[in-house]
Amino acid sequence: MIGFLVLLFPVLLLVFMMVMERIEEPLTRVALERDVEDFLEHANPEELNAFVEEGTDTAVSRFRSRLRLLPRAGRRARRQ
Repeated sequence: MIGFLVLLFPVLLLVFMMVMERIEEPLTRVALERDVEDFLEHANPEELNAFVEEGTDTAVSRFRSRLRLLPRAGRRARRQ
C-alpha cells in the first residue's frame, strides 16, 4: 500500500500543478487597473472604439503595440 502511494503521489502532484496552471493563466492575462487607466487617458479614437466593440484585451493589446512603435523619448513624454 505504501509503495502504491509513493508511485501515485508524483502523478497526483503533476495533475494538481496542471489544473492550477489552467486556473492561473486567465488571471495573469487580465489587464491591470493601472494599464487600463493609462489606456483610457492616452488611447486614440480607434483604440477606444475597439474597447467598446471588442473588449479590454483587444483594445489594450492594440494600445501596447502602438506604444512599442513610438520612439523611447515619445513614450516617456506620453506617460508623464
